[in-house]
Amino acid sequence: MKMTVLDGYALNPGDNPWDEIAALGELTVYDRTPRELIVERSRGSTVLFTNKTPLGPAEFDALPEVKLVCVLATGYNIVDTAAATERGIPVCNIPSYGTDSVAELVLALILEQAKNVAAHANAVARGAWSAQPDYSFWLTPQRELAGKTVGIVGFGRIGRRVGELCAAFGMKVIAYAPRPKDAPDWPGFEFVSLEELLESSDYVSLNCPLTAENARMINAERLSLMKPGAYLINTARGPLVDAEALKAAVLSGRLSGAALDVLDTEPPKADNPLIGVENITVTPHIAWATVEARGRLMHTAAENVKAWLGGSPVNRVN
Repeated sequence: MKMTVLDGYALNPGDNPWDEIAALGELTVYDRTPRELIVERSRGSTVLFTNKTPLGPAEFDALPEVKLVCVLATGYNIVDTAAATERGIPVCNIPSYGTDSVAELVLALILEQAKNVAAHANAVARGAWSAQPDYSFWLTPQRELAGKTVGIVGFGRIGRRVGELCAAFGMKVIAYAPRPKDAPDWPGFEFVSLEELLESSDYVSLNCPLTAENARMINAERLSLMKPGAYLINTARGPLVDAEALKAAVLSGRLSGAALDVLDTEPPKADNPLIGVENITVTPHIAWATVEARGRLMHTAAENVKAWLGGSPVNRVN
């Protein structure tokens, strides 16, 4: 059985071997595949692995030997699942490999806003502390998280884990979910409307999937509802946020800032409106990238192939 990985570099830049998948057949791994080479590189493959390389009707028609598509991520919009279904091709994703890793980055971004550790450490390294007349100084307001309210938009595995970590810091946790269920027993927790969440939260964390209905859900109107001085964190999907509206809200002082691990286009164009703006932190889509999470992803991808070979596909999304 021939298997082809179309864009494997991010999953394994050298520290996350393909051995478990390679044991299942003849495996060819490409770091990246431009669209014009998809068919050529995939020809003869029974199983295709993709992360961000698109697969649609044209590719499937040119590759009748493909019998399984494995998406090396949770989001699977890169594959035309309807076209795959029409051709009897199962599409499987990796549903829950990065829960802890993503939630931990949310906490790191909240803590960085509250404490600004890097800026102070860099100032000390430049000699700023040695030049002070006093034993202590700070460049930004130092904030406690205990007693603050975090509002979590989306309360699936990741959102719930974010809430659990925030509750451990003594924060009040509120959440918005279109279909709320299984409320945790953290003190003060409640499900609220999106509008109430925005009005009440010191920190708003987006942890929901991207759908046609919620694209640009954080727009100028909703940003105007947010508590003055609040902070927005997005580790979910870039198109959930109207970039220009967010930039305006931060520059006007309505929000104290924002932190984003995802953008509309990745990698971003050099003129992206959110890059290089004071009080807006942008990280390069690293929430998923811990070696532990990528190891789980690799293992689950292998298990997806094994289940399909056994006649009972798992994690199927079509």
